[in-house]
Amino acid sequence: MIPLNYKKAQSSIEFLILMSFLTLVIIGILTIGYFYSNTINDRMKSSQINNLAKKIISTSEAVFYAGEPSKATISVSIPREVIDIEIIDNALVVTYHLSTGQNKVAFLSNVPIVEDSTAEISSEQGIKNLVINANLTHAVIAQN
Repeated sequence: MIPLNYKKAQSSIEFLILMSFLTLVIIGILTIGYFYSNTINDRMKSSQINNLAKKIISTSEAVFYAGEPSKATISVSIPREVIDIEIIDNALVVTYHLSTGQNKVAFLSNVPIVEDSTAEISSEQGIKNLVINANLTHAVIAQN
């Protein structure tokens, strides 16, 4: 006959094995969820920045093609993750931070664009009003 102490010990060991298995499964699920939440957040940031750049580029093209006295004012929302916005060689270059590190993306324009040196585009978070004027040679983008 098996003593009562051994039966209690066996049930305790079985309980510990079961709980350790469940702990490992829960930790695995949480790790996978954390990974996918970072991926989704990065996609949302990239999508917001793509929309921001497309709005600036398309308005610049429309204003430039309309001719010299043309002017447009647009409101854009700059996400918190944006580090820098600059215009280099007819491209809007946006540098921003993702969970995997820093990312730099250039959005090309079909028309010559320049940034107004006296009213540069700020990379601070928030809603910004941008004024886009047409010249004979290029579209000038300035922050209002």
